Amino acid sequence: MRSQISTMLLFLAISAAPAAETKAPRVIDFRGPPHNYLDWKPKDRFAELQEKVENGSVKLDTESDKAFLTSLLQALNIPVSSQLLVFSASSLQSEIINPRNPRALYFNEDTYLGWVPGGLVEIIAEDPDMGPMFYVFDRLRPGGAVPRVTRSTKCMNCHAGNATRRLPGLVAESLLVSRAGSSLETYRRDVQGHQIPLETRFGGWHLTGQHNLSSTKANIMGIPNAGKNQIVPVEPGQYSDLSLHLLPTSDILPHLVNEHQMGFENRLVYAIYTVRQLKSDDKGMLGAAAKAEIDERAQEMARYIMFADEAKFPAKGMVGDETYAKDFLRDCKLSKTGLSLKDLDLKTRMFKHRCSYMLYSDTWKAAPKELKERVYYHMALYLREQPDSQHAHIPPAERLAIRTILKDTMTDLPSWWR
Repeated sequence: MRSQISTMLLFLAISAAPAAETKAPRVIDFRGPPHNYLDWKPKDRFAELQEKVENGSVKLDTESDKAFLTSLLQALNIPVSSQLLVFSASSLQSEIINPRNPRALYFNEDTYLGWVPGGLVEIIAEDPDMGPMFYVFDRLRPGGAVPRVTRSTKCMNCHAGNATRRLPGLVAESLLVSRAGSSLETYRRDVQGHQIPLETRFGGWHLTGQHNLSSTKANIMGIPNAGKNQIVPVEPGQYSDLSLHLLPTSDILPHLVNEHQMGFENRLVYAIYTVRQLKSDDKGMLGAAAKAEIDERAQEMARYIMFADEAKFPAKGMVGDETYAKDFLRDCKLSKTGLSLKDLDLKTRMFKHRCSYMLYSDTWKAAPKELKERVYYHMALYLREQPDSQHAHIPPAERLAIRTILKDTMTDLPSWWR
C-alpha cells in the first residue's frame, strides 16, 4: 500500500497542472447553459417520492399536521430524532417564526425538511447533478388530499447568495434575535462547515443535550435597551409550546452532523458546477489553467473531507442523543473488521475516523471524474504512512483505519489505492 501510493503520488504531483494564481471565486450563472438549473428535471429523493404519491404507490397521512409530517419523514427515510429547532425569522415563513413559535428541521444525508406550526412544509433535496432542489407544500387541509407541491425559486434569495457562492446551496446562520425573531446581531453568516468555532454557532437556535460548552449563543434572545441588547434566556419550551412539535429536543449531535453535511455539500456543488462550466468553456477539452482551477477545488474538498480544520471540542467532550446516534449509524458501511466512517468519537472530535461518510452520497458518486481523481490524490497526501507537516493531523493508527475502511467500502477508488 505504501509503495503504491507513494509512487503514484509522485507521478500525479509531477503531472499535475501548475498552481493557478490566487483570484476571486468564480461566479457561475447556474440558470444559464451549460447548467440550466431551472429547466432540470430533478432526480432527488423527494422527486422520486412525489411520483410515488401521485401514482398511488405511497400514501401520506393528512389527518393532521403532525400525522402528515410523521408520514412524510417516514417516506423520505428521515429520522424524527434529527429534529432541530430554530427561532430566528428565517425561511419563506419568517413572519410566523420567533421564540414563541420555533421552526423544526429534520434531515438525512440528502434531504432536509422544515416545518413551523401553523405554516407550510418546505423541502430541500439534493439532486446528484444540480445540488439542492427546493420544494414547498401548500397548506394542509386536515383530512383532505395531499397538498400541492411546487418547486420554489423564492428560496434562491437566501440559498443562492454569498453564503453558497451564488449557487443553490444549504444555509445556516447564527444570530441574536429579537422577540419577533428578527436579527439584532450576527455571530456567523456566509459560511458553513465543521470548521466554524462552536462558540459562534447556534445563535437563534435551541440547543439541548450534554454539549459541555462553557459559552454558547444558543437559547438566548436580545431585548434592545438604551442602545444595547439585553441578553435574555430562551430555554426550549419557555416561551413556546413544544407539544406542537414531534419532539421537545434540539440535540447537539444532529446539530454537529447537519453542519458537517452543509459544508460538504456546498463545497462539492461549487466544485461540480466549476468543472461543468470549464468543460463547456473549453468545448470538452481542459487546458492547464482549467486543470489548475479544478485542482484548487479538489484541495479544498480533500481538506474538508479529512477534517483538517475541525473546530475544537470542549475539554469534557460531548454526549449526543442515543436515539439519534442509533438512527445515524443504522446505514453505516462497515469494513471487514467492523469499522465505519460514521463511528462517533465526541470526546475530542466528531468522528473516530476523520474522513467524511459523505463520500457515499449520490452527489459524490455522480461528481465528474476530473474532480474525483484530484480529490483522491489530495486525500492520499493525508493518508500515506509519512505525510508532510501540512497533512499530518491524523495519527498513524487512524490513517491505517481510514485506508482500510475506504478500500473495503468504496467502489470507485483509483486502482493505485488498492
